[in-house]
Amino acid sequence: MQALEFQLTADLIQERLDEMLDAVLSSGRNTARSAEQLALCDAAQQAFVLHWLDVIVRTNSELGFQFVTHVPHALAKLDLEQVEKWLINAMDVYDQQGLYPGSQALAAVDDFLAQQDQNECAAHLDDPTTSILSHYLRGLSARPLRVKTAEAAWTDTETVYLPAFLNEFEDPEKNAILYRLTATQLWAQVHYGTFRRENPKAPTLSETLDGYDDPEHARELFHGLEQVRLEACVRRAFPGLARQMDEIRPPADADRVKTLDLASSLLDPNATVHDTLALLDALYDDPPQLSALPPWAGQIDIARAEKISQARAEREAEQLAKAISELLASPADPNDTTEEITLEKISGDSSRPGETESFVITAGSQAFEAPKELNELLGSMHLDFEALSIPASSPTTGSQSYDPSAQPDATDEVENTEPGPEEAVYVYDEWDFRRRHYRKDWCLLRERDMPAGEPAFYAQTIEKYRGSVFTLRRGFEALRARIQRVRQQPMGDEIDLDALVRARIDALNGEEMSEWILSRLERRERDIAVVFMVDVSGSTKGWINDAERECLVLLCEALQILGDRYAIYGFSGMTRKRCELYRIKQMDEPYSDEVRSRIAGIEPRDYTRMGVTIRHLTKLLNDVSARTRLLITLSDGKPDDYDGYRGEYGIEDTRQALAEAKRAGIHPFCITIDQQAREYLPHMYGAVNYTLIDDVRQLPIRVSSVYRQLTV
Repeated sequence: MQALEFQLTADLIQERLDEMLDAVLSSGRNTARSAEQLALCDAAQQAFVLHWLDVIVRTNSELGFQFVTHVPHALAKLDLEQVEKWLINAMDVYDQQGLYPGSQALAAVDDFLAQQDQNECAAHLDDPTTSILSHYLRGLSARPLRVKTAEAAWTDTETVYLPAFLNEFEDPEKNAILYRLTATQLWAQVHYGTFRRENPKAPTLSETLDGYDDPEHARELFHGLEQVRLEACVRRAFPGLARQMDEIRPPADADRVKTLDLASSLLDPNATVHDTLALLDALYDDPPQLSALPPWAGQIDIARAEKISQARAEREAEQLAKAISELLASPADPNDTTEEITLEKISGDSSRPGETESFVITAGSQAFEAPKELNELLGSMHLDFEALSIPASSPTTGSQSYDPSAQPDATDEVENTEPGPEEAVYVYDEWDFRRRHYRKDWCLLRERDMPAGEPAFYAQTIEKYRGSVFTLRRGFEALRARIQRVRQQPMGDEIDLDALVRARIDALNGEEMSEWILSRLERRERDIAVVFMVDVSGSTKGWINDAERECLVLLCEALQILGDRYAIYGFSGMTRKRCELYRIKQMDEPYSDEVRSRIAGIEPRDYTRMGVTIRHLTKLLNDVSARTRLLITLSDGKPDDYDGYRGEYGIEDTRQALAEAKRAGIHPFCITIDQQAREYLPHMYGAVNYTLIDDVRQLPIRVSSVYRQLTV
């Protein structure tokens, strides 16, 4: 018996070896055939293949092998521009899904060609006409919604997923309209409460639908009925979109009229998802034939939406507990601290998109109007739950008060690259200069509070630079509200001699003489928002770290005089999956003892991946309304990270991120102590957008001086 088992095992091993040998021989034959075909290509095609092969093998050698195997077929069917698109598409698939799907994308040359033929009339998600969808959704929603690419259209309540292109119609303009209608329909699932529950303890939508004998049938019927309700909501809120819906799908369709008559209760302005479920229950045993879903309907992905909602509900409950604790930290009447806290919405209509809701918080005899940040948090929570309540951890309910120091340590080990459920994670593209293309959703960034440091550091720094602090304050005082003579004005109290001379020269040349020849005194109020991006990588250890902390203390003291809005963030991380941004001071946060302790807590950490940090801070600055917006980097070296983000790759990604910031109307500037900075900073920031400080000991004084020069 043992001999028989041994023989069977040996036979299986031999069979597997034969299969592997056949695969190797087949691979060798394919490679030889590819080499022969490439030898017959012209010089331009060969140079193209060699260039991209060098790019691909830097990413993955097996992917390079697959490229060489399939590129002759691609060159035979496509021109070089199309071959590059085919390759970039495959590399995007590799970045997002892995080697096997990426190899499949390389092999699917004919499918890509068919797709390109369809793309002639398609609208693309990254086209200028459709790329504004993220801004469009941001304006509609009480909760920011990101836009990402997926094979089908659906939402998880935080991200709207849309296909990379739509070619439903032969008219590209109609396909662009379809993008907008689809995005609006998915937004409506969030805004009009497809996944909303009465409270956190109420049954979820999944639990309700799973209670039927045939849950899949119940889900299908629910989707059709809920689509009717959501479309009615969108039509009421957006008459212009309603007209576009009718252009794309005729309104007099017989099946649709029958469906609307059947679901007439869902057309009521006050109808909710509960009405949809009630109608589902009434029709379940004898389901009607509903009209086909419109092309903009999208999917209702209940499982993924509820997973994200659950994590968000826990995170927002903690944030609400903290915010309420801070708001009621010093009640006027100590006896009120045992009273129940209630929330009441005082304005805003949840059915009206883009309108900000306001809430009043009542604790005993006290009533507080919620500040802006708390209103936004409560508005987001109200999208998930009809009834809002204060978490049990609030100090006024008798439980222990929120203690930031009691939160779990957020420090990850190197291997822990996946985000925890309680953390907000931001996903960003990264520019690969070799591909001349972004690597989609490549970097994961997490925001964290900078741990507190020694309280004595602030007092020691003020004492050390006592004379300089006085000088800085006096200099910044002069900038606070200055009177300035404005030249080249049509009205004023004095003649602008230079403007008059230019106007006279124009008149002598036969041109019309300008009327803008006067000047006047004008009080200029400062309207500046600044984000300081502080390098806290491991290379700042020692004197550099001390100098950074000291310069931030002096700068904050001076900025208190000016009244400029400013934020401070430290950045570091290790690899693209663990990019970390440390909150030291947020834009609307007052300069308090807590901020001072965070400055004291700045310490060297890991590596310097700059591109993702710049993109995130650009996003934060985009939400700030100011005439002048600055992004000032304080660093000791060039971009660098553990996973190969160094040299030309890191510099080019950072340069691209800075270009994106400039296009958004943000002025970047870099203050560095790196003696080799002149070799790369002019390429990244521009010749006049950086300064080099030779002596690290001068950093605290020089940074304040540079800031004055930038904001005069």
